[in-house]
Amino acid sequence: MLTRTLLSTTSRTLSHRGFAAAVNPDNGGIVTPLEDFHKSQGGKLVEFAGYSLPVLYNKDNGGVLAEHHQTRERAGLFDVSHMGQIKWHGDDCADFIEKCVVGDVKGLKPGFGLLTLITTPEGTIIDDCIVSRAKEGYIYMVVNGACKHKDMAQFNAELEKYGSKDVCMEYMEETLALTAIQGPKAAEATQTIMPSGIDLTGVDFMQGFDTELAGVPGCRITRCGYTGEDGFELSIPAGQAETVVSALMEHADVDVAGLGARDSLRLEAGLCLYGNDIDDTTNPIEAVLGWTLGGKGSRRRTEQGFVGADKFLKPEGGLMKVSRKRVGIAGMKAPARGHTELYDASGENKIGEVTSGTFSPTLKKPIAMGYVETAHAKAGTDIMVNIRGKMQPAKVEKMPFVTTNYYRAP
Repeated sequence: MLTRTLLSTTSRTLSHRGFAAAVNPDNGGIVTPLEDFHKSQGGKLVEFAGYSLPVLYNKDNGGVLAEHHQTRERAGLFDVSHMGQIKWHGDDCADFIEKCVVGDVKGLKPGFGLLTLITTPEGTIIDDCIVSRAKEGYIYMVVNGACKHKDMAQFNAELEKYGSKDVCMEYMEETLALTAIQGPKAAEATQTIMPSGIDLTGVDFMQGFDTELAGVPGCRITRCGYTGEDGFELSIPAGQAETVVSALMEHADVDVAGLGARDSLRLEAGLCLYGNDIDDTTNPIEAVLGWTLGGKGSRRRTEQGFVGADKFLKPEGGLMKVSRKRVGIAGMKAPARGHTELYDASGENKIGEVTSGTFSPTLKKPIAMGYVETAHAKAGTDIMVNIRGKMQPAKVEKMPFVTTNYYRAP
C-alpha cells in the first residue's frame, strides 16, 4: 500500500491503484484478488458492477439455495471487493463528510460506524454507504461498487467548495480486498483468525478496528454485513486476501457463497439494493430511510447542512410528505420480479411497481419490495400484482420479512 504525508489546512484527494489491471476474458469484468480462489472453489463468475464475481459455486450441493441456507444456519463467505474503500484523514474530515451524507458522523464514538446516504442537490440518493469513525481524524468509508466513481465525483466537487481545511480523501482503488463472513457461526469462525487477546464477544454491531487477520497485518474488521445475520466485513491487503479466506475456510461451518445468495438474503432482511430499490430518483423519505437522519429533534434534522436537505426536510426538521413509499409485498403465488406492476385491491388502478422480488428460501414463499402510493403503504393493505398478465392478490407486508440477528455486545 502506498503511503503519504498529510498536509495541514488542505483539501485533496489521493488515489491508489492496485489489482485492477487484469480483466476476466470470459465475462469482461475486472478481477478481484480472489479470482483464483473462486475458480478453485468452482465459482461461476459473471460481470457485476464492472467486476468478475461468483454468482454461485458449482459444488453439486444445491447452488444458490444451499448457499442461502448455509449463511442463515452456519456461515457464508462472500467476496465484496468490488465495493469502494475510502480513507479520510484530517481534523476536519468528519465535518466535511457531514456536508455529503445525512448521518450523524460527528456523533459517532471512535470505533463505531453507521449506514448513511449520500445525497444530490435535488435531495435524491447518490448511494448508501457505511461510515466508520475509526479514530479522531480518521474515517473509513465503504461505498457501493457500481456507484463509487460518481461518489468520488460528488466528493471532489464538494471538496472544491469546502476550501482550505484539513481533510484528505484517500481512495484505496483495488489495493484492498473486502470480504464478508455472515451467519450464526461467523463470529466463532472469525475468532480463530484473530490475534490472541482480542475477544469478539465484546465487539458490537457496527463496531470495527484495525488489526491482523490470520497473521496478515494492515487489515480492518467491522461487525456488519448485508444479510440480516451477525457477521463481519474484512478489509485485507490485496496480495494477502487468499491467505485470510483460506484460513476462514478451515472452519467446518464456513463455506463460500455468491451474489445470488447475497441478493435473496438481503431481500429477506428488507435491505435495499442500489439501482433497484433506491437510486438518484428516490429520496430518503420515499425509501423509508428517514431513520438514517435520526429521530425527531435530532441534530442532523434540525441543523441540516448536507447537500439536498431542503428538498425533503422542513425548516424545523420535520419530514416532508411524499406521494409514494417503499414497502414489502407478500402473499402472491409466484415471484414478482423488478418492474412488475402493482394495483389497488380492485385491480383497476395502478399504484406502483416492484423493484426487487424473489422466492424466499427461508420462508418458502415469494416476497418482493417496491413502491406504492402512500395511501396504500400501510402494512396489511390488500393489493393486486400483475404477474405476466395475470392479476394475483397480495398484501403490503412489514419488513424485514425474516427477523434480523444483528449482534449486541453484553
